[in-house]
Amino acid sequence: MSRFNFIYAEEELGHRAKTVYIYLRDRSDASGFCWPGIKTIARELELSPRTVQRALGDLERAGLVEKRQRHRKNGSLTSNLYRLKMKDEQEKSQPSAKGEL
Repeated sequence: MSRFNFIYAEEELGHRAKTVYIYLRDRSDASGFCWPGIKTIARELELSPRTVQRALGDLERAGLVEKRQRHRKNGSLTSNLYRLKMKDEQEKSQPSAKGEL
C-alpha cells in the first residue's frame, strides 16, 4: 500500500496541491517537518511561485499542512516551517461515523 493513497483519493484537492503535498512529504523528516522555500519548491516542480503558494493554501485549508513562519536572528523572514499531518493523525482528530469523539 502506498503512503500516498489517501492524497490521491482527496477529491477536494487539485493536482497542484497534491503535487506539492507529495513533494513536502518526500522532503520531510520522520516527524513530518520540512522547511523548503517557495522558490525552491517552484523550481524543482517546475511551477510558478504563485502556484506553489496557492497549493500550500489549499493544503492548509484541507488540514494537511500547518505552516509556521521562521525568523532569522536579525528579525528577517526565512523559509517557513511546514508540518505535514499524516492521514492517521487526521483520522484520530476526526469523530468516527459512529458519533464518537
